[in-house]
Amino acid sequence: MTAPTEHLPPHDAPEPLSRATRRRAIVACLLGNLFELFDFGVYGYFAVQIGKAVFPSVDPVVSVLASFATYGVGFLMRPVGAMVLGSYGDRHGRKAALALTITLMALATGLTGMVPSYAAIGLWAPVLLVVCRLLQGFSTGGEWGGATTFLVEHAPPGRRGLYGSLQQVSTGLAQILSIGSALLLNSVLSTPDLEAWGWRLPFLVGFILAPIGYYLRSRVEESPEYVANRKLGGPPVAPLRTALTTHRNAVLLCFGMTMVWTVSSYVFTTFMPTFAAQSLGIAPVVALSAVICGSIVNVLVAPLSGLALDRWGGRGPLLLSASGFAVLSIPLFTLLATEPTFASLVCVAVISGVLYGIYNGSAPTVLSLLFPTSVRYTALSVGYNGAVMIFGGFAPFVSTFLVRATGSTIAPSFYVTACAILSLAVLAWPRRRDAYAY
Repeated sequence: MTAPTEHLPPHDAPEPLSRATRRRAIVACLLGNLFELFDFGVYGYFAVQIGKAVFPSVDPVVSVLASFATYGVGFLMRPVGAMVLGSYGDRHGRKAALALTITLMALATGLTGMVPSYAAIGLWAPVLLVVCRLLQGFSTGGEWGGATTFLVEHAPPGRRGLYGSLQQVSTGLAQILSIGSALLLNSVLSTPDLEAWGWRLPFLVGFILAPIGYYLRSRVEESPEYVANRKLGGPPVAPLRTALTTHRNAVLLCFGMTMVWTVSSYVFTTFMPTFAAQSLGIAPVVALSAVICGSIVNVLVAPLSGLALDRWGGRGPLLLSASGFAVLSIPLFTLLATEPTFASLVCVAVISGVLYGIYNGSAPTVLSLLFPTSVRYTALSVGYNGAVMIFGGFAPFVSTFLVRATGSTIAPSFYVTACAILSLAVLAWPRRRDAYAY
């Protein structure tokens, strides 16, 4: 499988931006990305409470499964959002598309926080929740590829790796805010209050924050690389068709490289607090406190990985991280199963946070540079979100199901290990020397 690449000369074509202009654009993009991904991801940390409110059942595991299934439903729309919003971003500009994504997310998030309980409106409650998650998924499908493209195309010479890693720093901060909101509410509210109304608060706060992101994004400069490309050839006629035909192999490469990336995130970060509480008997506050340590480590490691990419290029960080997950996932879950303590959970969270941060810091730039400017937003979004939908979005559901079906608390590690091996195979597949051109 080869992956043809086509790049502008190293920032010779675009007109240079002033440092202040570039800073405003980067800050606006990162804040908008943080608000939007906080809105999308916070659901996973209130799965138990949402399950009891919207999917009541005698068996609490069934409620959690239903809640995680609805969490995964949002990912079904991510490829659709990637195709629609990605094409819009390649044709009309990254700035316009990113402003649209955050508007849609604000609407869906606010409505999620206002969905009545099952006791109030019966089956309409899960129906409305699913609709909200679908709209959130559609919006997020255009967010990741757009934000990554925008940052990489704004980067000064020799700093694309660092700027690409900032997208994942913003995503990591969104995770920390999500976990932090769950930790705070679990600490200050009683269980009945949290289940009755407390879980709604983060969604309502996200609804308020998202318009701030829209305001910032609507007032920044367009990507200079996109502007230069438009002057050379005009907008692409059919970016989705071009991405899936001319750049099909690169899209598949992006898909394969994303598998371990997305599964490791949703198993070790999103799923872990619920797993620790439900399967290991660890108090929710203790579990959330441990997992947030891993998220902080991820945020610290990611820019270092981006700087390493700027210095040395290549795919070394991706191979190192994927190999680490392939080798260590089963031992890490075994450690938790044999010693379900706060110390063990912190150890697992920190090790996975290091491995995840290494991948986070390099992957955004490596993947974005597989594609030419004219279809980068579309192709990057489709390849990434396709893998996130299939492997990542339902990872908490798959992990919960595996534990219940096998009776083994280390079963989720098999899923991570399998995806790590598949991504390693993609990374190691022989291809042209320019397949990882940087």
